[in-house]
Amino acid sequence: MKVLVTGAHGQLGRDVIHIFDQAGHEVIPCSRQELDITSLDQCRQVISSHKPDCVVHCAAYTAVDAAEADIDGAYLVNAIGTRNVAQSADRVGAKLVYISTDYVFNGTSAGAYHEFDLTDPRTVYGQSKLSGEQIVKDFSTKWFIVRTSWVFGLWGSNFVKTMLRLGQEKPLLQVVDDQKGSPTYTVDLARFLLQMSATEKYGIYHASNSGSCTWYEFTQAIFEEARDQLGLEITAELQPCTTAHFPRPAPRPANSVMDHLSIRLNQLQDLPHWREGLKEFMLDIKQHPELYLK
Repeated sequence: MKVLVTGAHGQLGRDVIHIFDQAGHEVIPCSRQELDITSLDQCRQVISSHKPDCVVHCAAYTAVDAAEADIDGAYLVNAIGTRNVAQSADRVGAKLVYISTDYVFNGTSAGAYHEFDLTDPRTVYGQSKLSGEQIVKDFSTKWFIVRTSWVFGLWGSNFVKTMLRLGQEKPLLQVVDDQKGSPTYTVDLARFLLQMSATEKYGIYHASNSGSCTWYEFTQAIFEEARDQLGLEITAELQPCTTAHFPRPAPRPANSVMDHLSIRLNQLQDLPHWREGLKEFMLDIKQHPELYLK
């Protein structure tokens, strides 16, 4: 299968490229330099010239707080950019994999969200990503929408890397303990995308690592694994706090946990538990220590 990947230099894009390449697929990586998704002409030209069998659309505007003030920028990338990619992919008969987010929900549910629950985004970021979902449905014939959450990986910046750094620098760390979600290791997500994209079981999927925790519980686990796997000296005292302690421009969902109903119904292999993903990430960090502070 010939696979074109947008957002090729991003945290998820890099692992998608590696996992698909390892599986023997022909991969066409497209960073912003090779493909400006906000240009319809460029999307048509690049995608039609390569004629991929599948487009994995990882490129996105993901600055949650900045989006509150940069509405045009968020929608230009997440809505218009997605339209351009979806139209162009459909013209060559390619499958489209669109990466979405737990932020399409309002985060107030008492239980886990499944794929058929009503969406109700409370942030510009979530609203723009939901617009992208609708555009995928409108402009693509063969589509997968994959919602994920709390993503971390070897490349780029993320919560795990930040906590590793702060845990060695700060005497005291307060971490939110009233927001619950499912951390997702990019390699595990990429492996799921590989499995799913080989099928014709189109639709919406929730794909995060299994299990759930709060940000505080996640940080506890990060520090445990850092000591055990990396031998790091974590000096920070860890304290739980509430969301009110850290007001942000974009409201954070209290509950981001997603039920993987579509994975079960379509008899696909689920992602492993988030602790397993975290352990594998630490082993990767051990092999590439130069990346964990970047």
